[in-house]
Amino acid sequence: MKTKKQNTKYINLFLFVLFVAAIVVVSIKFAPSITALLSSPEKAREFLLSFGFKSVFVFILLQVLQVVIVVIPGEVVQISGGYVYGAFLGTVFSVVGILLGTFLAFFLVRIIGYPVVKAFVPQKQLEKFNFIMNNKKSEITMFVLFLIPGLPKDALTYIAGLTPVKPLRFFVIVMIARFPGILVSSIIGTKLQSENYLTVIIISVCAVVLFVAGLLFKDKIIDAVAKYKKSNL
Repeated sequence: MKTKKQNTKYINLFLFVLFVAAIVVVSIKFAPSITALLSSPEKAREFLLSFGFKSVFVFILLQVLQVVIVVIPGEVVQISGGYVYGAFLGTVFSVVGILLGTFLAFFLVRIIGYPVVKAFVPQKQLEKFNFIMNNKKSEITMFVLFLIPGLPKDALTYIAGLTPVKPLRFFVIVMIARFPGILVSSIIGTKLQSENYLTVIIISVCAVVLFVAGLLFKDKIIDAVAKYKKSNL
């Protein structure tokens, strides 16, 4: 029994080191290039379409990387999806990629544990969201947190792996909460491609206002949610 536990421990350690090493290499070597490329919708279009019918799989892989490697901004990937594939397909492909990335990050934490979260989530964020880790009724809290613009949703995905939330419920929560943002980003990309700049400006201004509001009031919202959850334990 002891040998089996030791073997499991060594396997988990190996997986953790392998995962961290892969993320570090990809982050240093590719993350800046990926961000720069996707920040230009036309360059992103040329890059993706150069793969032919495989472009969809490349785009989905980029979305997976965006979730796992938290330094890649998700909005630029989603806007690129709308620009290249249109609002509907761009949204569908983004949802698939984000769901796969969420699945990967969540279960890596469930399998390996706290070291994964410690490696990719700053200590301040860990302390801020500590109130959801041991809460058996954290589903509504996580839905609210994933819904608020400006919060580090990819970091929250890692943290959620430490909570008692059931995987299926978590994935449903994440996709429902993130869907409006994904759809809006895809629409912006589509309108950019069709050169409908007035619509882009209107949607972007609204999105920025919500994003700034989220940044300004996120701490108060988090504190309010934390106090509410503690009072109902």
